[in-house]
Amino acid sequence: MADSIKIIANNKKAYHDYFVEETYEAGIALVGTEVKSLRQGGVNLKDAWCDISDGELFVKGMHISPYEKGNIFNRDPMRVRKLLMHKREISRLLGTVKQDGLTLIPLKLYFKHSMVKLELGLCRGKKLYDKRADAAKKDAKRQIERTMKSMDRG
Repeated sequence: MADSIKIIANNKKAYHDYFVEETYEAGIALVGTEVKSLRQGGVNLKDAWCDISDGELFVKGMHISPYEKGNIFNRDPMRVRKLLMHKREISRLLGTVKQDGLTLIPLKLYFKHSMVKLELGLCRGKKLYDKRADAAKKDAKRQIERTMKSMDRG
């Protein structure tokens, strides 16, 4: 049976600012009103990052909008949320982050069956010239596609 995956949010800025070396899947500890807000698409991953402290993995800077019908049950939209991974995976990530100077960035948030999952990227920061090169490649590809399309018509 194929996994039923419904993407809630993508972090496009992460792909612009970082080279993604590896990706990992982690569960995320949420409360009920946060899940309801996610079902409505009320999340922002743009400025989020992950941190490892005391052998546990946390996501910081992720904004989940308050659920409008949640009243007193709503939590702080910017609160630190715990990510759920195996201890050996977390310790391996910690070693890689400390040794190689990489960063853990949330790339995607999605429902897998009924569970909320977060795709983490082990990322290396891009320099300004890398970003310019990527933009030039994208423009060239767009120009080629436009030319090919106009040739098909004529």
